[in-house]
Amino acid sequence: MTGIGWIILVLLCVHYGVERLADLLNLRALSRKVPPSFAGWYDPDRHAKSRAYLKNTTGLAMVEASVDLAILLAFWSARGFSFLDRWVSGLGFSPIVSGLVFIGVLVSARAVFSLPFSIYSTFVIEERFGFNRTTWPLFLSDRIKSLFLALLLGAPLLTGLLWFFENLGKTAWLWCWIGFCLVVLVLQVVVPAWILPLFNRFTPLEPGDLKNAVLACARAAGFPVQTVFVMDGSKRSAKSNAFFAGLGRHRRLVLFDTLIDNHPVFEVVAVVAHEIGHYKKRHLQWQTLAAMGQAGVMFFLLSVAVSWPDLFTAFYVSNVSVYGGLVFFSILYGPVAWALGLPVQALSRHHEYQADAFAVNLTGNGPALADALKRLSADNMANLTPHPFYVLLHYSHPPVIDRVQAIEKHEGH
Repeated sequence: MTGIGWIILVLLCVHYGVERLADLLNLRALSRKVPPSFAGWYDPDRHAKSRAYLKNTTGLAMVEASVDLAILLAFWSARGFSFLDRWVSGLGFSPIVSGLVFIGVLVSARAVFSLPFSIYSTFVIEERFGFNRTTWPLFLSDRIKSLFLALLLGAPLLTGLLWFFENLGKTAWLWCWIGFCLVVLVLQVVVPAWILPLFNRFTPLEPGDLKNAVLACARAAGFPVQTVFVMDGSKRSAKSNAFFAGLGRHRRLVLFDTLIDNHPVFEVVAVVAHEIGHYKKRHLQWQTLAAMGQAGVMFFLLSVAVSWPDLFTAFYVSNVSVYGGLVFFSILYGPVAWALGLPVQALSRHHEYQADAFAVNLTGNGPALADALKRLSADNMANLTPHPFYVLLHYSHPPVIDRVQAIEKHEGH
């Protein structure tokens, strides 16, 4: 193995080791006692069940990550990338078609290896803890639809990426970045309007006290929303959520049916006020800009990878190609994105505190939002005492206990 190869191997192992350390610290931070502020929401049995749920999901994630790394290292050491590249090159296709085949084979193999973990998560762990409502026909239907979308959307985008790097030289990364930014903006309209309805049913919220209260909250915030939709999230999971989607006149408020079923009106309104806070504080714009900046750095680094012979030598591949560079860069994506993502995660957690404060000011009812968060945590079996290091690496939202304390402190001023 070359020196670059050893560096890549060390990076992968360090990334794996730090992630597993975070998992273990998070498990050790589990408290057997219910925090005082959650005493009325988590009885001892539910708290014990939530601890068991975290242990099960973390254990599965650790096994899957270990298998992923083992398969990658085995394929690498067996010179699998070199064999696949020679086979693809022998087909006589153009560089772009060769790239689609090369990447398609690897992505398909990854999907096959990950399928047992997805099945176990859905039909064993989620079933065991009362969350799963997905049937086998629905599970298979979701996989088929996802494959169709990958071919319909992913293949053209990958083709464009390969074409840019094949034909535009040193400025290719810049054009890819511009294209990525445009795609992100378009998807904010396309996803809620055409893609989400492929997986869930969206029906207008029926007239009544809840709809009146939600629309009144939106009007009080000067937030124009014409339609409130209910999403049948219960057909897959018992977990609850709410979100705004789309831009401009395409913007819509979506409430999970489980949220409506499990929460009183004033708590649902508090959750909606929190989501309105994200829009009024322009959090979506800030996070979109942060994601675009992160993507710009990634595309620049990719431009280095696709023309770096030593990187190909490290993976035993003699043919320098755009598609090979893209795959090898994706292997390094985890450690690189990990470092670039920390400030983005921190910004997201800060935005959650701001949206909570906005909701308290808008509704004048801090306890309603705090109770909604507590009920959501209990229903979703959230970990009440995550380790700070795990939060730093993985949480886009602050721990719920910190959010509740911040709400109480804000209301006291």
